[in-house]
Amino acid sequence: LLAPLLPSLCSRSIPLLGLLVPPLTLSWSSDSSTPVIQLRLAGEKRKHYEGRVEVYYNGEWGTVCDDDFSIYAAQVVCRQLGYLDAVSWHPSSKYGRGEGRIWLDNVHCSGRESSLAQCESNGFGVSDCKHTEDVGVVCSQKRIPGFRFINTLANSVETANVQVEDIRIRATYSHRKRIPITEGFVEVKDGGKWRQICNEGWTEMNTRVVCGMYGFPGEKGYNTRAYKLLAKRRRKNYWGHSVNCTGNEAELSDCKLGREVELKGNRTCEQGMPVVISCIPGRAFAPSVSAGFRKAYRVEQPLVRLRGGAMIGEGRVEVLKNGEWGTVCDDNWNIRAATVVCRELGFGSAKEALTGGQLGQGIGPVHMNEVECSGFEKSLTECFFNRDVLGCSHEEDAAVRCNVPAMGFHTRLRLSGGRNPYEGRVEVLGERNGSLVWGTVCSDSWGTMEAMVVCRQLGLGFASNAFQETWYWQGDSSADAVVMSGVRCSGTELTLDQCLHHGKHIHCPRGGGRFAAGVSCTETAPDLVLNAQVVEQTTYLEDRPMYALQCAQEENCLSSSAKGADTNSYRRLLRFSSQIHNNGRSDFRPRAGHQSWIWHECHRHFHSMEVFTHYDLLSLNGTKVAEGHKASFCLEDTYCDEGIQKTYVCANFGSQGITVGCWDTYRHDIDCQWIDVTDVKPGDYIFQVQNSVWSHRLMI
Repeated sequence: LLAPLLPSLCSRSIPLLGLLVPPLTLSWSSDSSTPVIQLRLAGEKRKHYEGRVEVYYNGEWGTVCDDDFSIYAAQVVCRQLGYLDAVSWHPSSKYGRGEGRIWLDNVHCSGRESSLAQCESNGFGVSDCKHTEDVGVVCSQKRIPGFRFINTLANSVETANVQVEDIRIRATYSHRKRIPITEGFVEVKDGGKWRQICNEGWTEMNTRVVCGMYGFPGEKGYNTRAYKLLAKRRRKNYWGHSVNCTGNEAELSDCKLGREVELKGNRTCEQGMPVVISCIPGRAFAPSVSAGFRKAYRVEQPLVRLRGGAMIGEGRVEVLKNGEWGTVCDDNWNIRAATVVCRELGFGSAKEALTGGQLGQGIGPVHMNEVECSGFEKSLTECFFNRDVLGCSHEEDAAVRCNVPAMGFHTRLRLSGGRNPYEGRVEVLGERNGSLVWGTVCSDSWGTMEAMVVCRQLGLGFASNAFQETWYWQGDSSADAVVMSGVRCSGTELTLDQCLHHGKHIHCPRGGGRFAAGVSCTETAPDLVLNAQVVEQTTYLEDRPMYALQCAQEENCLSSSAKGADTNSYRRLLRFSSQIHNNGRSDFRPRAGHQSWIWHECHRHFHSMEVFTHYDLLSLNGTKVAEGHKASFCLEDTYCDEGIQKTYVCANFGSQGITVGCWDTYRHDIDCQWIDVTDVKPGDYIFQVQNSVWSHRLMI
């Protein structure tokens, strides 16, 4: 939680109130021999608990040189700022170059000092450094409980940031069973006690910020009369300040403190009442009783989407333009633009605006550059941007992490018996004989899509494996009974409940126990993307004699009518090249170990996966008229993006896989790189290329 409250100009100390905000400031005064200084964290592209160390001394803000700086000095800085500890420190102006004086150089701390001013140094203002050597720190996110400080800067309270220990929406009794909680009294934690805020001067912009923090894209009105009656019956315990937000702040902590509220017991806020807010959730998070999530919301033809994120509400930003999805360059990418994306997609404000392709690199065009948003646009496409993306590569793809509502998804599902928290037998809270009990999931039809939903619901990222047998994991014996069967997911669902399943009528021939469904999850995953342009450019028809297709026939690469065909007859083949790029955050590798690969004598190569890609020919109404498949006889790094070293090479029966940033290519002239269309009548068809990770359709 966050930083200390900046009090008005008085000598009394004020308890830490917690949400953090840039710049984070804090003063220190020990004894008369120690100089009085104040610290803050500042700089570019940072989170609230990290930044360039800046010192306020002798009426002027300055920086600290990285010479001789250590983790012990970082610990002193972080504790002085109210954090429990330091995680790391960074030299060479990682958070940007500061301005003004370099107050401290050659700082030596033991780690036990209470103030950076107590550490040995060259003395204030004595330095031979430049601002290219400004030091930064990363603190732990945990705050020191009950932390207190004294502010000595001559700042008025209106310029200080809101800083509280915690904030919550306290629902009335009739709303507490609704999920998510969208309406109630706003309370802040001050000195360990929850306090209300006087609504005199409270604005819609303040409400907008609080709703955004809790994962809601908008705000609405509420029944004022009902809350007035309720407030009269409650004991008042007001916070001593009002708040001034512009509506663009990502956190209440970014807002400015308003006037000080005079605390007079029950007479405080006599002309008003405690602040109440009511938020509008995104359509995917519509309020419901706890058991009521049955259908996943699917956006109809959105203009903006998120891809490559492990969790709900995060991912690489992609924009639809002229029927083609493309990415956004991270030049000038900031929290305002990220918040527009988040609210547009039905989430709250943005927690982070990510740059540098941190959530995976996209493919295809870069549609937008130098995006500038006011923060109140309905869509990212309404913001100003530069269409000139010259110099932008996918290494600069912008991404976001959004605030999402507290839905309690993780409370209705768990993993049991695994070696670590990321794996285990899937156990769900289901209804049995009129009561809620923990039970297993039938593994019939259980696959990667279902596992993906489980991992996302638990906040564990992507699915690395889906298991149909879990006898090697000792789950809770009281949860062996099957309570969910027939599960089929599209992969877009937020919970397993939203997937198709049998409901109350369980049907699981093999039963649960050792045959229950299981998963293993991972925070990073490969992301395989087909280069559709290569398929389009290389597709052609070839008539090939059966005597040249004997090995392909052994591997079932021809249609059923080829069985028993005369060796002098011909098959008509739709041939093409496929090029697949891994732009995820981890390498793609076959699940089976080298010792489990299957040797095919006719072609004289191993198959690490019996089917790597499916090739389907569909009629215009979606009916499959022909099909093919490609086994993974050689998954390797054919080409790599500049600066990336090839890892997987098939020569001499080497390892198989696709490195992040590399391409695997199957040329049109190799066996089985086709669809047998001998029995297909001439006409217009849809050509679909897909595997378990992606699919792509072309008209031919």
